[in-house]
Amino acid sequence: MLLILVLSILAYVLGSTPWGLIISRAFCGIDPRTAGSHNTGATNVSRLCGFGWGVFTLFCDIAKGMVPVILAMLDSSSAAGISIVALSAVLGHVFSCFMGFRGGKAVATSIGVCLPIAFVPTLISCILCLLVIWRTRFVSLGSLTLLGSLPVVLILCGAFEWVPLALCLFVLVAYRHRENIARLRAGKENRFSLSRSKH
Repeated sequence: MLLILVLSILAYVLGSTPWGLIISRAFCGIDPRTAGSHNTGATNVSRLCGFGWGVFTLFCDIAKGMVPVILAMLDSSSAAGISIVALSAVLGHVFSCFMGFRGGKAVATSIGVCLPIAFVPTLISCILCLLVIWRTRFVSLGSLTLLGSLPVVLILCGAFEWVPLALCLFVLVAYRHRENIARLRAGKENRFSLSRSKH
């Protein structure tokens, strides 16, 4: 139990690391919180700095979710213990202690925490996400598809022990995308483009 507590604190700190902000400032001289969609996530970094930097941000945000979960798995922790560590990382991303307890929308870090514990179901949901983005060019809709489909895919794959975690992640991601959902319903959501936006 003590180790889970320590790993949860580590996970929160790692999750709080604002890679989108760090990368944008270091390589583009831009604060993503004041430009584009005012978000530090990979999509906004891609819009502001270019697709390559967006992908780099995505991988960094995925990695900060993977690392603490893998450490918890190496300790042979229970599904409940690993889920607590995973949620701590995602909560760190959303409520970053380095950004006044504000942060991103939890998608990339959610992918990161789920890949080590349920690789195939997470991969299937990621493919569904990419198909939705390819078809609609709405990253927000793809993100909601990813986390919304994951509990179902986990059940179909028999990975029942991870369903509570997936449901918590979906609720958190849906909450963080509430403005996107409103824009989607109003037909005002921005479509994703590989071209760099003017800021």
